[in-house]
Amino acid sequence: MTNKPYESLLVPGTALSEFTFDGFWDWFVKTSHINEHWKYQPSYVLSQFSYLLGGLITFIHDPVFIYNSSIAVAKMRLPKWSEPFAVGLLVVLIDIPYDIVGVNFLHWTWHDTDPNIYDRHYWVPWNSYYFHSTFAASFTFWFHFPREVLCESDGKWIADKRIGRELLCSIITAFLGPIGGILLFIPLYHPLHDLYNIHSEVTYFILFAIFLLIIWSGDRRARSNHGSSSANHKVNWTTWLIVLHLVYHYATCLFTASFLVPENEVSTGLKEPIGPCNEYVPVQTAIGMTLKKRKYLCPTDYDEGYFDWHCLPKGQPPKNGSVWYTACGTPLENRVELISVITIICIVASVVFYNLHFASYGDIIFVKTNNGGKKITKNKRKIY
Repeated sequence: MTNKPYESLLVPGTALSEFTFDGFWDWFVKTSHINEHWKYQPSYVLSQFSYLLGGLITFIHDPVFIYNSSIAVAKMRLPKWSEPFAVGLLVVLIDIPYDIVGVNFLHWTWHDTDPNIYDRHYWVPWNSYYFHSTFAASFTFWFHFPREVLCESDGKWIADKRIGRELLCSIITAFLGPIGGILLFIPLYHPLHDLYNIHSEVTYFILFAIFLLIIWSGDRRARSNHGSSSANHKVNWTTWLIVLHLVYHYATCLFTASFLVPENEVSTGLKEPIGPCNEYVPVQTAIGMTLKKRKYLCPTDYDEGYFDWHCLPKGQPPKNGSVWYTACGTPLENRVELISVITIICIVASVVFYNLHFASYGDIIFVKTNNGGKKITKNKRKIY
């Protein structure tokens, strides 16, 4: 990437308007010493370690959210029409502190004038929560439905011995999961927000209420069909791995909000291009409307209070045309308020995940069963 050492690109004040690469691998992957990131943005290193830890049981970022949520929700034994929505809300419960801490400590920036992410919650777009809810729900549905139709196994969490069928189901999930997530924006968000200018907070809580009612209805049905879930059961060691990751995840977010200093965070990297303030581009919505946003970030007229240019020479913003540049973190408006919000989220998450992992139907649901529903003690296989 360019003819400079990668580490030099992280130095505050570096600004680039274009990139050149030394072959495919230079474009595909580039690494730098962790000390460089720790020097300028320690909170980012701490947060990403959470996803490296999560990689012990899954992959990085979204799969960590979806995997942890899916395994926990499975222990509720919800009906197939209810389970995806529970996964969607649980993904948001994991995501909220990460989203809030991430943007306030400048791990990323949001487009300043995009109408779909204009309404914010501690600088997090409300549509981020809507997105996580709907896309996780859709992914979960398409993860299980094709396997139910195409695969032969002793339960939805038991892998089919035919690898080709499992691969086909994975492709279907990858293709239709995002499409389903997009479709869930159409009946609610786009008409209310785009046509009637209803705040995205309202559209999200309408979605939240609908999801919650579906989950509650499914939980009533599950209790009726399966009886009490209070029986003692052995906790598999993989559950403790999941719990370990969740503890680190929430503890890192709370620690960052409590003790780290966002105004000392310096983020240098690929960002929204800097450019003229009077150029706009159309934004096509899923219902056919055309909205608009600025084509570039206007460095002298923007409403993103979590960063400024104070750490740059003379406090001057990057020049027009810059796509790789430095942004400087800003002080929290009210640290105690942010700590309070993250704390209550951690408490809620602790209660929710404790009940799902240790006070529901337990890991027995992942054990292979025969047609009569009895546990098979030999050749037990799990999908996780």
